[in-house]
Amino acid sequence: MNLNQITVPSLDLEKSILFYQKLGLELIVEALPNYARFVCPNGGSTFSIHKVKELPKGDGIYIYFECENLDKKVDSLIEEGIQFDKKPEDKNWLWREARLKDLDGNQLILFYGGENRINPPWKIKT
Repeated sequence: MNLNQITVPSLDLEKSILFYQKLGLELIVEALPNYARFVCPNGGSTFSIHKVKELPKGDGIYIYFECENLDKKVDSLIEEGIQFDKKPEDKNWLWREARLKDLDGNQLILFYGGENRINPPWKIKT
């Protein structure tokens, strides 16, 4: 099994499309006003947004996008006007990550985990 598609809710697809394109995703389906799909620049995973009348309550969804050159990517996005809640920092789970929210409040984490993403030192031995 391979996870290759995530869909998040949005109140305004047209604005969200521009936001995700600025992040570097490539728009491949534009079915306005209700749906849009992107392909990630590496790996072929897809990401989509769908129009909702009301956003979900609570913590919501956390979406992780891995970036090999995280600090450079974040600096580039800041230059493009993207605002981050947290700039890149090393985490005790051995990832480096930065946090921001999309226009609908969905939590986005740009990170670099490298080998530790799948093989952390505390990985369960099979």
